[in-house]
Amino acid sequence: MAASSMLTKLESSTFMAVLVIYLIVAACYFVFVTAKKERAGWIAYRLMLAGFLLHTVCITARGLNAGRLPLTNQYEFAAAFAWGIALCFLIFVKKYDFNALGCFVAPVIFLIIGYAAMQSKEIHALMPALQSSWLGFHVFTAIIAYGGFGVAFGVSMVYLFQERLQGSSFARSHFPDEETLDLISYRAVSLGFLFLTLCIITGSIWAKRAWGTYWNWDPKETWSLITWIIYAIYLHLRLNRGLRGRKSAIFATLGFAAVIFTYVGVNTLLAGLHSYK
Repeated sequence: MAASSMLTKLESSTFMAVLVIYLIVAACYFVFVTAKKERAGWIAYRLMLAGFLLHTVCITARGLNAGRLPLTNQYEFAAAFAWGIALCFLIFVKKYDFNALGCFVAPVIFLIIGYAAMQSKEIHALMPALQSSWLGFHVFTAIIAYGGFGVAFGVSMVYLFQERLQGSSFARSHFPDEETLDLISYRAVSLGFLFLTLCIITGSIWAKRAWGTYWNWDPKETWSLITWIIYAIYLHLRLNRGLRGRKSAIFATLGFAAVIFTYVGVNTLLAGLHSYK
């Protein structure tokens, strides 16, 4: 009981710290891009790193306290969803030296972790359908997929708003050119699409074991498939029809809207086999 109490306090304190840090990060990135304050960008990136590390501690504490992977209800998955976007964001910022991307990605991370804060944090025993070794594979692939799509959304928003920033020395120093932005978005979508495909495959195997059939046309399954089709069309048009530029950015943005509805909208509005509270 003492260990459980300590883990609960650790989870609670780190979660609140992460919530506040991500809010400050979003504000700093906004100041960085709008007021062109270099130090704000420097602070935002380092706070994002700190927030991500604390976020990892929070999720780990939850898992140890629950005695299972903390990926089975609204609160846990929302926290993991935000963690996945933060992870992919940090990877892409490091790879492309594109810190200003945080202006659009950090608010998304904060909103998702804020959504997690509104959910019940009670720890319940797993229902029979969730007692499977496929749980970790299935949900982890979803987290990375959503993380990749979240980064693609942020890059696409930069592309759509970059006309207002063109010409300034700040923009030339901190924003890639249109071709590079388009390439980053494409690579982020490709990452997300690969892991969403794995998510659907592992989910089908899991469904067969849990419910006796690979596909039930459950609302979550249906919207996951719709999301997959949207991004499949995006990749097809890009590779075979030369989809580029503004149209490509709009397509990636619509795809992320489908991602958000698949998670938040379906869980809120449509009851089904995946309606885990």
